[in-house]
Amino acid sequence: MDKTPVQVCQIKVTLQGSRPPIWRRFQVPGSVTLYRLHRVLQVVMGWTDSHLHQFIVGEIYYRVPDPDDIPAESFEVRDERRVRLRDVVLGTPAKFVYEYDFGDCWRHDVLVEGVQEPKAGIQYPVCLAGKRACPPEDCGGIWGYADFLHAISDPRHPEHGSMKEWIGGAFDPAAFDLEEVNAALRRMR
Repeated sequence: MDKTPVQVCQIKVTLQGSRPPIWRRFQVPGSVTLYRLHRVLQVVMGWTDSHLHQFIVGEIYYRVPDPDDIPAESFEVRDERRVRLRDVVLGTPAKFVYEYDFGDCWRHDVLVEGVQEPKAGIQYPVCLAGKRACPPEDCGGIWGYADFLHAISDPRHPEHGSMKEWIGGAFDPAAFDLEEVNAALRRMR
């Protein structure tokens, strides 16, 4: 990542379909590649980078190319490692989609709220705010997450015990620790 970014993008990412919303607001240099943005999104959201992902900007898909990809006539695929965030943000606000885990289909609305000069003494990326915990990996997408929350909150639910065991005990869907996220971003630098 650039040591002294020329411009910084402020981004709000929201997990589609989450009620109440699961979201994060963070700042990242506009010079980051989309691959690096993927890494930042994994940290701020709380995912484990265990699945495939892609960005969808208009009708263009950005991801790490796979030699086994079947050429598709309906959309264009570009290498996310060669494209910088500033290249896809033509104006602000700008909005696109980040999809993670094609099986569970975690889709995130990525909104670039603005572009600004970097502030002295701030190391980027930095998370500014957020709400609610990231769903557990492999819980079945947004619908499976709703079922999971119902099961762990109701001791009479037939899957209560197995879900509590699967998650390893307690799970607080309202939890979000800004300091923990920023510590992980510092380790990432």
